[in-house]
Amino acid sequence: MTDRKDTEARVGVDIGGTFTDLVTVRDGQVTVTKTPSTPAAPERGVVDGLRKLHNESGLQFEDVSFLAHGTTVATNAVLEREWAETALLTTEGFRDALGIGRQARPDIYDFQSEKPAPIVPRDRRYAVPERLDERGTVLEALDEAAVRDVADQLAESGVESVAISLLFSFENDDHERRVEEILREEGIDTKVSLSSETLPEIREYERTLTTALNAALKPVMDSYIGTLGTRIDEQNIDAELKIMQSNGGIITAAAARDRPVNTLLSGPAAGVRGATYVAGLADIEDVVTMDMGGTSCDVSLVEGGEPLIATDVEIGDYPVNVPMIDIHTVGSGGGSIAWLDEGDALRVGPKSAGADPGPVCYGRGGQRPTITDAQLLLGRLDPAAFLSDDIGNDVSEVSAVVERELADPLGISVEEAAQGILDVANANMERALRVVSVERGYDPRDFGLVAFGGAGPLHATALAESLDIPRVIVPRSAGVLSALGLLISDILYDYSTSRVRPLSGVSPSGLQAEFDRFVDQGRQRLAEERLPDDRMRFERSLDLRYAGQSFELSVPVPDGDIDAETLSTVADRFHDRHRKRYGHAYEDEPIELVTLRLSARGVVETPDLRPSESGGTIEDAIDSRRDVVFDGTGHETPIYDRTALPIGTEFDGPAVVAGPESTVVVRPGQHAQMNEYGSIIVGIES
Repeated sequence: MTDRKDTEARVGVDIGGTFTDLVTVRDGQVTVTKTPSTPAAPERGVVDGLRKLHNESGLQFEDVSFLAHGTTVATNAVLEREWAETALLTTEGFRDALGIGRQARPDIYDFQSEKPAPIVPRDRRYAVPERLDERGTVLEALDEAAVRDVADQLAESGVESVAISLLFSFENDDHERRVEEILREEGIDTKVSLSSETLPEIREYERTLTTALNAALKPVMDSYIGTLGTRIDEQNIDAELKIMQSNGGIITAAAARDRPVNTLLSGPAAGVRGATYVAGLADIEDVVTMDMGGTSCDVSLVEGGEPLIATDVEIGDYPVNVPMIDIHTVGSGGGSIAWLDEGDALRVGPKSAGADPGPVCYGRGGQRPTITDAQLLLGRLDPAAFLSDDIGNDVSEVSAVVERELADPLGISVEEAAQGILDVANANMERALRVVSVERGYDPRDFGLVAFGGAGPLHATALAESLDIPRVIVPRSAGVLSALGLLISDILYDYSTSRVRPLSGVSPSGLQAEFDRFVDQGRQRLAEERLPDDRMRFERSLDLRYAGQSFELSVPVPDGDIDAETLSTVADRFHDRHRKRYGHAYEDEPIELVTLRLSARGVVETPDLRPSESGGTIEDAIDSRRDVVFDGTGHETPIYDRTALPIGTEFDGPAVVAGPESTVVVRPGQHAQMNEYGSIIVGIES
């Protein structure tokens, strides 16, 4: 009789712009499944992938013990501004905070720039008399009659969700909670978001905007997760659905429905977690990650084995101040369209051919040249097998489109036009890599580059040469690393509250009490997910700044009871971080505490990703040889079958390694080896 544990499977599902990826880990074996995404109904792509997984691998759905999902539903809703009709209740005198925003402009010299439309229009923003001071003391009691009047107006408005953001509610949330109680008493049964729960932190505009955005997304995410959950139940999958957050941690589907604003970078965050894990297996803790899929390229930086977390990320036109992995995105993906602007300058992206019709070489009617088409014309991709068998392609048709759209208008050859597409795309991605490294005070020469996504390994070695990055790591499952990242990510809940005080006047015992409150909440949440105490971790940090500064830096708090020595250590760490980030520190200036943070982490068991030995030699892995163009020069290049490369094998470039869902390009002068986990490590000649 088979042991139930031996048959259990963990499944990660990531929806991309072109493909929906599934990775299954079962009894130490990794299975990859890809199916076209269905943007109009993303849950259908998930279910299609699960059914394909069942048909191809024989996996029984009742054996699925863990199901995690990276979703772009909330992100797309923000970018397309397709959210629910939402109302806002705020303190009298602050009705227009969303409209006023901040004085900063993306381009200070552009006098025609316009601020984004507020998430909640003015006619659905309501102000009620009440007032707290900056320490949460009541200056003016809540006018409950005014709240009931607003409830009457809400009942007639037909809004689907309500955001409540009152002044200084992060110091005292009594008024916000009473407002919600009154709305319920008056029969308002719409979804409600409180700023004291969504973002209990300073900065009135960002706090109100984040709360309003959470409220606007609640019905959207609730509908999606509800529909997806129903479809999953129909497949007889009993595993509780988990959702990836922007901070790189997993939460329950119920928590995601309540806090959708925390899922805005769900898919990309899973990729960074997967990249961090794979780099750690290669004993590399400092890396830049590069996830290039069909529509975009996401880059991030990992230091000391932990992704950098930001709390001031812009999604579309809106600053969202919840913790997110610091990811920078550019519109360069395999499907990014190459085009000529009015001055006949070659541009690439941000518009993408997407999943349908896709690049010309997909054979689905695409008539605009893309990055993937350029890679095909330069020999990096096999016309017969670079994608699955059910996608057709025709090199002559690809050549004709590039000739018509680019080469002829520019008076150059098709090959030169293809190289130009890659050069422009690489320049866009190089700028993105500099944003997360050089512009943040990091030297790329001290980092590795983890390349993944279906298109990332095609470009990574050229980008590493440009930035003097010494080595590139390409994971075995590079094309589906975001889905794999879902399976190795910890369960993670973040807690925070602002307490703006001079650090010198902060009581260690008071600070300890605040953190203990967060620990209790986190421990209860993790216990509900059946995690034992020995797999719970609680990570404390403080956001600090010099008195008079507008922005702060997050500093970890040492383990143990907090005393005066702890605060002294935190101050020293702040000076060090300020010096590293900005090049200077003012050690005699007073430091101000701004926000307390705690992450409650449930550590998951990670699978053994060592592949089985292929049993052959490196010569056995050579599938063919063909002419591949590098910087305008053709090279006869061996094409390796990645699945046949022996562990520990080494080879020199030029070489192309073709895998099931991604292709690695090793340039002339570079050296590659495969480590015990199946990752290809490419050394870049300096």
